[in-house]
Amino acid sequence: MISLFNAGFGYGAEPILQDVSQEIAAGSFHFLTGPSGAGKTTFLKLCYLALRPQSGRLEVFGQDISRMTRDQVSNMRRKIGVVHQDCQFLDHLTVRENIALPLRVAGRNVEENMDNLVDLLNWVGMRHRADATPDQLSGGERQRLALARAVIMSPDMIIADEPTGNVDWDMAQRLLTLLIELNKMGKTILLATHDMGLIRAAKGQVPAKVLRLKNGQLQLAGASL
Repeated sequence: MISLFNAGFGYGAEPILQDVSQEIAAGSFHFLTGPSGAGKTTFLKLCYLALRPQSGRLEVFGQDISRMTRDQVSNMRRKIGVVHQDCQFLDHLTVRENIALPLRVAGRNVEENMDNLVDLLNWVGMRHRADATPDQLSGGERQRLALARAVIMSPDMIIADEPTGNVDWDMAQRLLTLLIELNKMGKTILLATHDMGLIRAAKGQVPAKVLRLKNGQLQLAGASL
């Protein structure tokens, strides 16, 4: 699904990622770990096509992105749902409207997708908050809203950047459970986290692999869960 071949990226003269080679197979579950500043967010941005490698090669869904036009990249990104740690929403829209926003941007009929929208609200436990605005939500509710918005287009892959960093342990486990459920439905999951407790909590629930970034290098950390 995502393949990097000796990929590198840096800001100015400072290399962040160097000679990174990794395959994220369809239907897999990967944790991404590493110290602050190691380049986890940069690696994720490469994976969801917000950045292009400055060296090496990146293939997504079997296509080399260096040969893709801007419109082709934009269409490809619709296959990838992204959950950011610092969730950004349109505060004048309700929870329901924020979740439906990707449908509107893609030109889809929201009314025709209303059943899916209601099911999604139920799945993340937010139906009772459907008419609330983002500024009325707790941190955990905002993260569940972000997850719902990320999957409304039924992407093949979900990339989550520290989604549990600002929530308590119970909510972190709930978010992890939702991601594991998505993986069991066939979705590919790439989850960046600094919380080793969260990784241990996944043991026995999902055959996840742990990737570790350090000094610009990406390594498989230990055995699969």
